[in-house]
Amino acid sequence: TVTGVQTCALPILIMKAEEIKTIVVIGAGAMGQQIAMNTVMNGREHSYQVILCDSFEGAIGKAEKWASDYLSGRVAKGRLTQEEADKIADCLTITKDVDTAVSEADFIIEAIIENLEIKRELFRKISRICRPDAVLGTNSSNIVSSRLADVTVNPERLLNIHYFNPALVMQLVELVKGGHTSEETIEAARVFAENTGKTPIVLNREIAGFVANRINAAVVHEALSLLEKGVATVNDIDTACEKGLGYPMGPFRLMDLTGIDVNYYVRVERFAESQDPFDAPNPLVIEKFEKGEYGRKTGKGWYEYPDGRK
Repeated sequence: TVTGVQTCALPILIMKAEEIKTIVVIGAGAMGQQIAMNTVMNGREHSYQVILCDSFEGAIGKAEKWASDYLSGRVAKGRLTQEEADKIADCLTITKDVDTAVSEADFIIEAIIENLEIKRELFRKISRICRPDAVLGTNSSNIVSSRLADVTVNPERLLNIHYFNPALVMQLVELVKGGHTSEETIEAARVFAENTGKTPIVLNREIAGFVANRINAAVVHEALSLLEKGVATVNDIDTACEKGLGYPMGPFRLMDLTGIDVNYYVRVERFAESQDPFDAPNPLVIEKFEKGEYGRKTGKGWYEYPDGRK
């Protein structure tokens, strides 16, 4: 027994990439939906069956509607034939029965709320239900997998597999190797990411924010500083990044897309760990958070979204 987790005397053989066929995504919110759909659409030649699950009934209904609308939209735009869309739909199951889904999984990707205790309880439960060699991934970019390892059975199969929003579009996936993570796990996740149309990078050790978000955090910090000082407007700062630096989306538009509340929570947790003022939430972000102006999902953030889009 290691810190309360039962481990086997012999090392567990992690499932090889070619053996992975059933993918379970836990959390049917925006990220979970897109991770599941990306896996189905781009992993067709590898015959992946994907189960998207969530314990909340409301989330299931929304995910089902989103998947149907998304595929219909692709057909309407000529991106898919109806036959292709039907085959994709046949490979995607959306269910509230998390336990049954997990018991069938070869690879599990968690995409639930960014709350450490809730994630710990989830991994404590699912690691005892799923097969012992199934790969376990958390999509979190803020909570490293070592903070889940002590409650996870066979933690050598546990890693961070971080997708970027929107997961159907963004190509990068960050694979993070904790001290508990085996090389076999990283290799299986790397091949899986490539098989589903992504470009994976491997972090050889854990660090808060990983690579891309740490770089982006510095950009956001400077953008907020420029706004605070009255140097330029939100729109002009975004335009400078998009037209001058080639960013696909400026820092304020990106915050609105991913959620100003997410930025707030990440900063609160990072500051609690480091006590570095650089890591603390910016006062302008705190103001938006307290007003409930989180971005696209609330209809208002740095920009206004009367129809939920901009």
